[in-house]
Amino acid sequence: MLKIPVNLQKKYQDLLVRNDIPPQIHVFYKKWLRYYLDFCQKYRYAYSDPESLPVFLHKLSEKKQSGDQKTQARQAVQLYYSGLSPKILLTEPSDQVTEPRKTYKTVKNEPPWEKALQTLRNEIKLRHYSPKTDRSYSLWAKKLRHYTKDKPPEKLTPAIVKDFLTSLAVEKKVSASSQNQAFNALLFFFRHVLKKEFGKIDGVVRAKRKSYIPVVLSRSEIDKIMENLSDPFNLVVQLLYGCGLRLSECLNLRVNNFNFDSGILTIHEGKGKKGRTVPLPLSIATELKSQIEKTITLHRKDLESGYARAFMPGILEEKYRNAGRELPWQWFLPAKKLTFVPEKNEYRRFHLHETHVQKAIKQSVQKAALLKRVSAHTFRHSFASHLLQANYDIRTIQELLGHSDVRTMMVYTHTIKSRTIKETKSPLDI
Repeated sequence: MLKIPVNLQKKYQDLLVRNDIPPQIHVFYKKWLRYYLDFCQKYRYAYSDPESLPVFLHKLSEKKQSGDQKTQARQAVQLYYSGLSPKILLTEPSDQVTEPRKTYKTVKNEPPWEKALQTLRNEIKLRHYSPKTDRSYSLWAKKLRHYTKDKPPEKLTPAIVKDFLTSLAVEKKVSASSQNQAFNALLFFFRHVLKKEFGKIDGVVRAKRKSYIPVVLSRSEIDKIMENLSDPFNLVVQLLYGCGLRLSECLNLRVNNFNFDSGILTIHEGKGKKGRTVPLPLSIATELKSQIEKTITLHRKDLESGYARAFMPGILEEKYRNAGRELPWQWFLPAKKLTFVPEKNEYRRFHLHETHVQKAIKQSVQKAALLKRVSAHTFRHSFASHLLQANYDIRTIQELLGHSDVRTMMVYTHTIKSRTIKETKSPLDI
Protein backbone atom coordinates (compact mmCIF):
# COMPACT_ATOMS: atom_id res chain seq x y z
CA MET A 1 0.00 0.00 0.00
CA LEU A 2 1.17 3.53 -0.84
CA LYS A 3 3.04 5.33 1.96
CA ILE A 4 1.95 8.91 2.56
CA PRO A 5 4.87 11.39 2.74
CA VAL A 6 5.55 12.85 6.18
CA ASN A 7 4.93 16.44 5.12
CA LEU A 8 1.56 15.49 3.65
CA GLN A 9 0.63 13.70 6.87
CA LYS A 10 1.41 16.86 8.86
CA LYS A 11 -0.69 19.06 6.57
CA TYR A 12 -3.60 16.64 6.73
CA GLN A 13 -3.35 16.56 10.52
CA ASP A 14 -3.58 20.36 10.55
CA LEU A 15 -6.70 20.14 8.39
CA LEU A 16 -8.29 17.69 10.81
CA VAL A 17 -7.66 20.05 13.71
CA ARG A 18 -8.81 23.21 11.89
CA ASN A 19 -12.06 21.55 10.82
CA ASP A 20 -12.88 20.38 14.36
CA ILE A 21 -12.75 16.69 13.52
CA PRO A 22 -12.91 14.79 16.86
CA PRO A 23 -9.40 13.53 17.79
CA GLN A 24 -10.67 10.00 18.42
CA ILE A 25 -11.55 9.54 14.73
CA HIS A 26 -8.42 11.11 13.21
CA VAL A 27 -6.95 7.65 12.72
CA PHE A 28 -9.96 6.63 10.61
CA TYR A 29 -9.78 9.72 8.39
CA LYS A 30 -6.08 9.03 7.78
CA LYS A 31 -6.88 5.41 6.96
CA TRP A 32 -9.47 6.40 4.34
CA LEU A 33 -7.07 8.89 2.79
CA ARG A 34 -4.42 6.17 2.51
CA TYR A 35 -6.94 3.78 0.93
CA TYR A 36 -8.07 6.48 -1.51
CA LEU A 37 -4.57 7.40 -2.66
CA ASP A 38 -3.77 3.72 -3.05
CA PHE A 39 -6.93 3.37 -5.16
CA CYS A 40 -5.83 6.28 -7.40
CA GLN A 41 -2.45 4.64 -7.90
CA LYS A 42 -3.97 1.24 -8.72
CA TYR A 43 -6.60 2.48 -11.19
CA ARG A 44 -4.50 5.27 -12.73
CA TYR A 45 -6.52 8.24 -11.54
CA ALA A 46 -4.83 11.58 -10.97
CA TYR A 47 -4.49 12.35 -7.26
CA SER A 48 -6.27 15.67 -7.95
CA ASP A 49 -9.26 14.24 -9.84
CA PRO A 50 -12.52 14.59 -7.81
CA GLU A 51 -14.25 12.47 -10.47
CA SER A 52 -12.50 9.45 -8.98
CA LEU A 53 -14.34 9.81 -5.66
CA PRO A 54 -17.68 8.24 -6.79
CA VAL A 55 -15.78 5.29 -8.27
CA PHE A 56 -13.79 4.90 -5.04
CA LEU A 57 -17.00 4.89 -3.00
CA HIS A 58 -18.49 2.30 -5.35
CA LYS A 59 -15.46 0.11 -4.72
CA LEU A 60 -16.13 0.41 -1.00
CA SER A 61 -19.70 -0.75 -1.64
CA GLU A 62 -18.38 -3.79 -3.48
CA LYS A 63 -16.24 -4.56 -0.45
CA LYS A 64 -19.39 -4.51 1.73
CA GLN A 65 -18.48 -1.34 3.61
CA SER A 66 -21.40 0.14 5.55
CA GLY A 67 -23.13 3.42 4.72
CA ASP A 68 -21.54 5.15 7.71
CA GLN A 69 -18.09 3.96 6.65
CA LYS A 70 -18.62 5.25 3.09
CA THR A 71 -19.82 8.59 4.46
CA GLN A 72 -16.74 8.90 6.65
CA ALA A 73 -14.49 7.92 3.71
CA ARG A 74 -16.10 10.55 1.49
CA GLN A 75 -15.66 13.24 4.16
CA ALA A 76 -12.01 12.27 4.62
CA VAL A 77 -11.27 12.56 0.91
CA GLN A 78 -13.21 15.82 0.53
CA LEU A 79 -11.18 17.24 3.40
CA TYR A 80 -8.04 16.26 1.47
CA TYR A 81 -9.37 18.08 -1.63
CA SER A 82 -10.20 21.21 0.37
CA GLY A 83 -6.78 22.03 1.71
CA LEU A 84 -3.94 20.10 0.11
CA SER A 85 -2.00 20.36 -3.09
CA PRO A 86 -2.37 16.95 -4.75
CA LYS A 87 0.99 17.37 -6.51
CA ILE A 88 2.78 16.78 -3.24
CA LEU A 89 2.51 13.01 -3.65
CA LEU A 90 4.24 13.14 -7.01
CA THR A 91 6.96 15.66 -6.23
CA GLU A 92 7.85 15.50 -2.55
CA PRO A 93 10.62 13.05 -1.57
CA SER A 94 10.04 10.88 1.47
CA ASP A 95 12.25 8.46 3.35
CA GLN A 96 9.23 6.17 3.75
CA VAL A 97 9.02 5.40 0.02
CA THR A 98 11.56 2.67 -0.79
CA GLU A 99 10.66 2.12 -4.46
CA PRO A 100 11.39 4.55 -7.29
CA ARG A 101 8.49 6.78 -8.31
CA LYS A 102 6.34 5.47 -11.14
CA THR A 103 4.13 7.31 -13.59
CA TYR A 104 0.68 5.95 -12.96
CA LYS A 105 -1.13 7.73 -15.76
CA THR A 106 -1.36 5.99 -19.13
CA VAL A 107 -0.57 8.76 -21.55
CA LYS A 108 -1.54 6.76 -24.62
CA ASN A 109 -5.15 5.96 -23.65
CA GLU A 110 -6.13 8.66 -21.19
CA PRO A 111 -6.51 11.74 -23.46
CA PRO A 112 -9.28 10.25 -25.69
CA TRP A 113 -11.22 9.07 -22.64
CA GLU A 114 -10.71 12.33 -20.77
CA LYS A 115 -11.98 14.19 -23.83
CA ALA A 116 -14.97 11.85 -24.12
CA LEU A 117 -15.87 12.21 -20.43
CA GLN A 118 -15.63 15.99 -20.63
CA THR A 119 -17.85 15.96 -23.73
CA LEU A 120 -20.33 13.80 -21.80
CA ARG A 121 -20.46 16.32 -18.97
CA ASN A 122 -20.91 19.18 -21.45
CA GLU A 123 -23.78 17.40 -23.21
CA ILE A 124 -25.49 16.79 -19.85
CA LYS A 125 -25.10 20.43 -18.82
CA LEU A 126 -26.40 21.56 -22.23
CA ARG A 127 -29.65 19.72 -21.48
CA HIS A 128 -29.80 21.07 -17.90
CA TYR A 129 -29.88 17.59 -16.38
CA SER A 130 -29.43 17.34 -12.63
CA PRO A 131 -26.02 16.93 -10.93
CA LYS A 132 -27.10 13.42 -9.90
CA THR A 133 -27.63 12.48 -13.55
CA ASP A 134 -24.20 13.94 -14.34
CA ARG A 135 -22.58 11.82 -11.63
CA SER A 136 -24.38 8.59 -12.50
CA TYR A 137 -23.85 8.84 -16.29
CA SER A 138 -20.17 9.70 -15.82
CA LEU A 139 -19.78 6.80 -13.39
CA TRP A 140 -21.23 4.25 -15.85
CA ALA A 141 -19.00 5.58 -18.62
CA LYS A 142 -15.98 5.10 -16.36
CA LYS A 143 -17.13 1.60 -15.46
CA LEU A 144 -17.34 0.76 -19.15
CA ARG A 145 -13.85 2.18 -19.59
CA HIS A 146 -12.56 -0.03 -16.79
CA TYR A 147 -14.42 -3.08 -18.20
CA THR A 148 -12.82 -2.60 -21.64
CA LYS A 149 -9.38 -1.98 -20.10
CA ASP A 150 -9.08 1.51 -21.57
CA LYS A 151 -10.17 0.56 -25.08
CA PRO A 152 -10.32 3.84 -27.09
CA PRO A 153 -13.87 5.26 -27.09
CA GLU A 154 -14.06 5.40 -30.90
CA LYS A 155 -13.55 1.61 -31.06
CA LEU A 156 -16.45 0.81 -28.74
CA THR A 157 -19.34 -1.12 -30.29
CA PRO A 158 -22.88 -2.00 -29.14
CA ALA A 159 -21.70 -5.61 -28.81
CA ILE A 160 -19.17 -4.53 -26.17
CA VAL A 161 -21.89 -2.70 -24.28
CA LYS A 162 -24.11 -5.80 -24.51
CA ASP A 163 -21.37 -7.89 -22.91
CA PHE A 164 -20.91 -5.23 -20.22
CA LEU A 165 -24.64 -5.09 -19.40
CA THR A 166 -24.79 -8.88 -19.26
CA SER A 167 -21.82 -8.98 -16.88
CA LEU A 168 -23.64 -6.56 -14.58
CA ALA A 169 -26.53 -9.00 -14.21
CA VAL A 170 -24.57 -12.28 -14.20
CA GLU A 171 -21.33 -11.41 -12.38
CA LYS A 172 -22.09 -8.25 -10.42
CA LYS A 173 -25.67 -9.26 -9.52
CA VAL A 174 -26.89 -5.67 -9.85
CA SER A 175 -30.57 -4.80 -9.55
CA ALA A 176 -32.81 -4.31 -12.57
CA SER A 177 -32.97 -0.56 -11.91
CA SER A 178 -29.15 -0.28 -11.85
CA GLN A 179 -28.87 -2.20 -15.11
CA ASN A 180 -31.50 0.06 -16.71
CA GLN A 181 -29.64 3.12 -15.49
CA ALA A 182 -26.43 1.77 -17.03
CA PHE A 183 -28.21 1.15 -20.33
CA ASN A 184 -29.67 4.69 -20.43
CA ALA A 185 -26.31 6.24 -19.52
CA LEU A 186 -24.41 4.34 -22.22
CA LEU A 187 -27.14 4.95 -24.81
CA PHE A 188 -26.72 8.68 -24.11
CA PHE A 189 -22.92 8.27 -24.28
CA PHE A 190 -23.10 6.60 -27.71
CA ARG A 191 -25.57 9.02 -29.26
CA HIS A 192 -24.31 12.34 -27.96
CA VAL A 193 -20.60 11.76 -27.36
CA LEU A 194 -19.52 9.08 -29.84
CA LYS A 195 -22.15 10.18 -32.39
CA LYS A 196 -23.04 6.56 -33.14
CA GLU A 197 -26.41 4.87 -33.45
CA PHE A 198 -26.86 2.29 -30.75
CA GLY A 199 -29.04 -0.02 -32.82
CA LYS A 200 -30.81 -3.09 -31.47
CA ILE A 201 -29.17 -4.74 -28.52
CA ASP A 202 -30.89 -8.10 -28.18
CA GLY A 203 -29.56 -10.97 -26.12
CA VAL A 204 -28.66 -9.06 -22.95
CA VAL A 205 -29.27 -11.07 -19.80
CA ARG A 206 -31.72 -8.97 -17.84
CA ALA A 207 -31.41 -8.52 -14.10
CA LYS A 208 -34.48 -9.94 -12.40
CA ARG A 209 -36.86 -7.26 -11.22
CA LYS A 210 -38.01 -7.94 -7.68
CA SER A 211 -41.45 -6.99 -6.48
CA TYR A 212 -41.16 -3.97 -4.22
CA ILE A 213 -43.52 -2.90 -1.46
CA PRO A 214 -42.40 0.32 0.25
CA VAL A 215 -42.03 0.58 4.01
CA VAL A 216 -44.82 2.69 5.47
CA LEU A 217 -44.95 4.08 9.01
CA SER A 218 -48.04 4.56 11.13
CA ARG A 219 -48.83 8.04 12.43
CA SER A 220 -47.82 7.01 15.95
CA GLU A 221 -44.45 5.73 14.68
CA ILE A 222 -43.84 9.03 12.89
CA ASP A 223 -44.67 10.93 16.07
CA LYS A 224 -42.18 8.80 18.03
CA ILE A 225 -39.44 9.61 15.53
CA MET A 226 -40.16 13.34 15.64
CA GLU A 227 -40.09 13.35 19.45
CA ASN A 228 -36.40 12.37 19.33
CA LEU A 229 -35.40 14.91 16.67
CA SER A 230 -33.96 18.32 17.46
CA ASP A 231 -34.29 21.50 15.42
CA PRO A 232 -34.11 21.73 12.39
CA PHE A 233 -34.30 17.98 11.70
CA ASN A 234 -37.78 17.67 13.20
CA LEU A 235 -38.99 20.34 10.76
CA VAL A 236 -37.38 18.46 7.86
CA VAL A 237 -39.28 15.28 8.76
CA GLN A 238 -42.54 17.22 9.10
CA LEU A 239 -42.07 18.56 5.56
CA LEU A 240 -41.10 15.15 4.17
CA TYR A 241 -44.24 13.59 5.62
CA GLY A 242 -46.57 16.59 5.53
CA CYS A 243 -45.86 17.50 1.90
CA GLY A 244 -44.59 14.21 0.45
CA LEU A 245 -41.23 15.70 -0.50
CA ARG A 246 -38.08 13.91 -1.54
CA LEU A 247 -35.13 14.74 0.73
CA SER A 248 -33.35 16.67 -2.04
CA GLU A 249 -36.52 18.68 -2.73
CA CYS A 250 -36.85 19.60 0.93
CA LEU A 251 -33.23 20.68 1.36
CA ASN A 252 -33.32 22.70 -1.88
CA LEU A 253 -36.21 24.85 -0.66
CA ARG A 254 -35.59 28.58 -0.65
CA VAL A 255 -37.44 31.40 1.09
CA ASN A 256 -39.33 32.27 -2.11
CA ASN A 257 -40.89 28.78 -2.33
CA PHE A 258 -43.29 29.53 0.55
CA ASN A 259 -46.61 31.28 -0.02
CA PHE A 260 -48.32 31.54 3.36
CA ASP A 261 -51.17 33.70 2.05
CA SER A 262 -52.27 30.99 -0.38
CA GLY A 263 -51.13 28.15 1.86
CA ILE A 264 -49.03 26.44 -0.82
CA LEU A 265 -45.43 25.31 -1.22
CA THR A 266 -43.84 25.41 -4.68
CA ILE A 267 -41.16 22.89 -5.64
CA HIS A 268 -38.97 24.03 -8.54
CA GLU A 269 -36.10 21.56 -8.28
CA GLY A 270 -38.10 18.33 -8.45
CA LYS A 271 -37.00 15.10 -10.10
CA GLY A 272 -36.58 15.65 -13.83
CA LYS A 273 -36.68 19.43 -13.22
CA LYS A 274 -40.47 19.19 -12.92
CA GLY A 275 -42.21 21.78 -10.77
CA ARG A 276 -45.35 21.32 -8.69
CA THR A 277 -47.26 22.84 -5.80
CA VAL A 278 -48.44 21.13 -2.61
CA PRO A 279 -50.55 22.39 0.31
CA LEU A 280 -48.61 23.76 3.28
CA PRO A 281 -49.48 21.92 6.51
CA LEU A 282 -51.37 24.44 8.62
CA SER A 283 -50.33 22.69 11.83
CA ILE A 284 -46.68 23.68 11.35
CA ALA A 285 -47.17 27.16 9.86
CA THR A 286 -45.78 28.77 13.03
CA GLU A 287 -42.64 26.58 12.95
CA LEU A 288 -42.11 27.34 9.25
CA LYS A 289 -42.36 31.09 9.80
CA SER A 290 -40.00 30.82 12.78
CA GLN A 291 -37.43 29.04 10.60
CA ILE A 292 -37.70 31.79 7.98
CA GLU A 293 -37.06 34.39 10.70
CA LYS A 294 -33.90 32.49 11.66
CA THR A 295 -32.83 32.49 8.01
CA ILE A 296 -33.43 36.25 7.77
CA THR A 297 -31.29 36.87 10.88
CA LEU A 298 -28.49 34.65 9.57
CA HIS A 299 -28.62 36.35 6.16
CA ARG A 300 -28.14 39.77 7.72
CA LYS A 301 -25.10 38.54 9.62
CA ASP A 302 -23.71 36.99 6.44
CA LEU A 303 -24.00 40.25 4.52
CA GLU A 304 -22.20 42.10 7.30
CA SER A 305 -19.36 39.56 7.38
CA GLY A 306 -18.40 39.71 3.71
CA TYR A 307 -20.45 36.73 2.57
CA ALA A 308 -20.68 36.55 -1.23
CA ARG A 309 -23.98 34.81 -2.00
CA ALA A 310 -25.96 31.59 -1.85
CA PHE A 311 -25.33 28.94 -4.47
CA MET A 312 -27.71 29.50 -7.39
CA PRO A 313 -29.32 26.87 -9.64
CA GLY A 314 -28.19 26.37 -13.25
CA ILE A 315 -27.80 29.39 -15.49
CA LEU A 316 -29.27 31.75 -12.89
CA GLU A 317 -25.74 31.94 -11.48
CA GLU A 318 -24.68 34.02 -14.48
CA LYS A 319 -28.05 35.45 -15.53
CA TYR A 320 -28.83 37.11 -12.19
CA ARG A 321 -25.44 37.78 -10.65
CA ASN A 322 -26.74 39.64 -7.58
CA ALA A 323 -29.75 37.40 -6.90
CA GLY A 324 -27.69 35.16 -4.62
CA ARG A 325 -27.38 38.02 -2.12
CA GLU A 326 -31.14 38.71 -2.06
CA LEU A 327 -33.31 37.32 0.73
CA PRO A 328 -35.84 35.42 -1.48
CA TRP A 329 -33.03 33.23 -2.85
CA GLN A 330 -31.60 32.21 0.52
CA TRP A 331 -31.92 28.60 1.60
CA PHE A 332 -34.85 27.80 3.89
CA LEU A 333 -32.58 25.34 5.73
CA PRO A 334 -29.09 26.90 5.52
CA ALA A 335 -25.90 25.10 6.52
CA LYS A 336 -24.28 26.18 9.76
CA LYS A 337 -20.93 27.04 8.17
CA LEU A 338 -19.98 28.96 5.05
CA THR A 339 -18.32 27.10 2.17
CA PHE A 340 -15.16 28.49 0.60
CA VAL A 341 -15.17 28.36 -3.21
CA PRO A 342 -11.49 28.33 -4.34
CA GLU A 343 -12.11 29.16 -8.02
CA LYS A 344 -14.16 32.22 -7.00
CA ASN A 345 -12.05 33.02 -3.92
CA GLU A 346 -15.18 33.72 -1.91
CA TYR A 347 -17.42 32.31 0.81
CA ARG A 348 -20.93 31.09 0.03
CA ARG A 349 -23.61 29.35 2.01
CA PHE A 350 -24.99 25.96 1.07
CA HIS A 351 -28.10 24.27 2.43
CA LEU A 352 -28.24 21.70 5.22
CA HIS A 353 -26.42 18.57 4.04
CA GLU A 354 -28.45 15.43 3.43
CA THR A 355 -26.03 13.20 5.35
CA HIS A 356 -26.71 15.18 8.54
CA VAL A 357 -30.45 14.62 8.10
CA GLN A 358 -30.01 10.92 7.37
CA LYS A 359 -27.83 10.46 10.44
CA ALA A 360 -30.32 12.30 12.67
CA ILE A 361 -33.20 10.16 11.39
CA LYS A 362 -31.23 6.96 11.92
CA GLN A 363 -30.41 7.88 15.51
CA SER A 364 -34.01 8.87 16.22
CA VAL A 365 -35.34 5.58 14.82
CA GLN A 366 -32.91 3.68 17.05
CA LYS A 367 -34.09 5.62 20.13
CA ALA A 368 -37.71 4.93 19.22
CA ALA A 369 -36.87 1.19 18.97
CA LEU A 370 -38.86 0.76 15.76
CA LEU A 371 -38.79 -2.61 14.03
CA LYS A 372 -39.04 -1.15 10.51
CA ARG A 373 -36.18 -0.08 8.29
CA VAL A 374 -36.62 3.69 8.00
CA SER A 375 -34.96 6.22 5.70
CA ALA A 376 -35.78 9.80 4.74
CA HIS A 377 -37.78 8.49 1.75
CA THR A 378 -39.99 6.39 4.05
CA PHE A 379 -41.89 9.55 5.07
CA ARG A 380 -42.77 10.24 1.42
CA HIS A 381 -44.08 6.68 1.09
CA SER A 382 -46.10 7.17 4.28
CA PHE A 383 -47.55 10.44 2.91
CA ALA A 384 -48.89 8.67 -0.19
CA SER A 385 -50.15 5.61 1.66
CA HIS A 386 -51.97 7.61 4.34
CA LEU A 387 -53.73 9.82 1.76
CA LEU A 388 -54.75 6.73 -0.19
CA GLN A 389 -56.05 5.17 3.00
CA ALA A 390 -58.06 8.35 3.64
CA ASN A 391 -59.84 7.80 0.29
CA TYR A 392 -58.07 10.57 -1.65
CA ASP A 393 -58.20 10.17 -5.42
CA ILE A 394 -55.11 8.34 -6.68
CA ARG A 395 -54.52 10.91 -9.46
CA THR A 396 -54.55 13.72 -6.92
CA ILE A 397 -51.90 11.91 -4.91
CA GLN A 398 -49.94 11.34 -8.11
CA GLU A 399 -49.86 15.09 -8.79
CA LEU A 400 -48.84 15.88 -5.20
CA LEU A 401 -45.93 13.43 -5.46
CA GLY A 402 -44.88 14.70 -8.90
CA HIS A 403 -45.12 11.29 -10.64
CA SER A 404 -45.64 11.45 -14.40
CA ASP A 405 -47.34 8.05 -14.66
CA VAL A 406 -50.25 6.90 -12.49
CA ARG A 407 -48.98 3.32 -12.76
CA THR A 408 -46.16 4.31 -10.40
CA MET A 409 -48.84 4.76 -7.75
CA MET A 410 -50.01 1.17 -7.90
CA VAL A 411 -47.30 0.07 -5.48
CA TYR A 412 -49.06 1.96 -2.69
CA THR A 413 -52.22 -0.11 -3.04
CA HIS A 414 -50.26 -2.95 -1.40
CA THR A 415 -49.50 -0.87 1.70
CA ILE A 416 -53.08 -0.50 2.90
CA LYS A 417 -55.71 -3.00 3.97
CA SER A 418 -58.18 -4.28 1.40
CA ARG A 419 -61.55 -2.49 1.51
CA THR A 420 -63.60 -5.51 0.45
CA ILE A 421 -66.68 -6.49 2.48
CA LYS A 422 -64.92 -9.42 4.05
CA GLU A 423 -61.43 -8.35 5.02
CA THR A 424 -58.61 -10.81 4.41
CA LYS A 425 -57.21 -12.36 7.60
CA SER A 426 -54.26 -14.48 8.54
CA PRO A 427 -55.14 -18.14 9.16
CA LEU A 428 -53.81 -17.66 12.71
CA ASP A 429 -56.52 -15.07 13.34
CA ILE A 430 -59.44 -17.15 12.07
